[in-house]
Amino acid sequence: MSANSKTPAITASDILAQKGKTPIVSLTAYTTPMAQMMDEHCDFVLVGDSVGMVLHGLPSTLGVTMEMMILHGAAVARGLSRAMLVIDMPFGSYEESPQQAFGNAARLMRETNAAAVKLEGGVEMAPTIRFLVERGIPVMAHVGLTPQSINTLGGYKVQGRDDAGAAVLAGAQAVSEAGAFAVVLEKVPQNLADEITAAVPIPTIGIGASAGCDGQVLVVDDMLGLFTAFKAKFVKRYGNLGVDAEAAIAAYAAEVRAREFPAAEHVFADQTPPAKG
Repeated sequence: MSANSKTPAITASDILAQKGKTPIVSLTAYTTPMAQMMDEHCDFVLVGDSVGMVLHGLPSTLGVTMEMMILHGAAVARGLSRAMLVIDMPFGSYEESPQQAFGNAARLMRETNAAAVKLEGGVEMAPTIRFLVERGIPVMAHVGLTPQSINTLGGYKVQGRDDAGAAVLAGAQAVSEAGAFAVVLEKVPQNLADEITAAVPIPTIGIGASAGCDGQVLVVDDMLGLFTAFKAKFVKRYGNLGVDAEAAIAAYAAEVRAREFPAAEHVFADQTPPAKG
């Protein structure tokens, strides 16, 4: 391999081919520097509408706009050369009709260089997914807990317990048959996630689901400990960056007020010869 060789970017077909093989790794990203850190380690990076909550202080994902997704999607794209970029379609951008969904999905891909879009919904969204895929837009589906539907679901509750599991399974099967290349399973019982993973021919990406899924995704600010407003049961914190960052800010503030910063090593010496009397 020459010094100028570049690892080919991962595609939807590559993700699909990982079904039942080495687990697929994914995290959300919203900025170029974070994307650069993920590029070597993640198979796909998701620009999630969770950006509204973790970066913009919104109470839910419902207030996220197309413009916000485009801004952050383009930033993430500039940080990736290997990992696939998938971008969420925000609430209200695809539910009205397949035609509405296509227009907004095409805009997201055109203005961010995303390789695929993700949208929430099962059986009811299958026709829209088919419409997009038939027109050249790769789609990642999302069933189980769908955060854009929290007002009808009654909050961030586990979905698919007992008899309700059949509906989640049917949704996963419907989006698979419609042409989705993968499906996110969020906040569903472990046994249901395993059942769905065995039942559908496309990769399942778990978030609060099962280690038996074909891959996993987490919100990066959750797993790094940057978002501390609350911690979901399914989140493992691999870092405590929020605490570390606040401690660093406090130390900086204390040194400024004590005139300890900037110190001699942080300022520039005057090179002008002293004036002769």
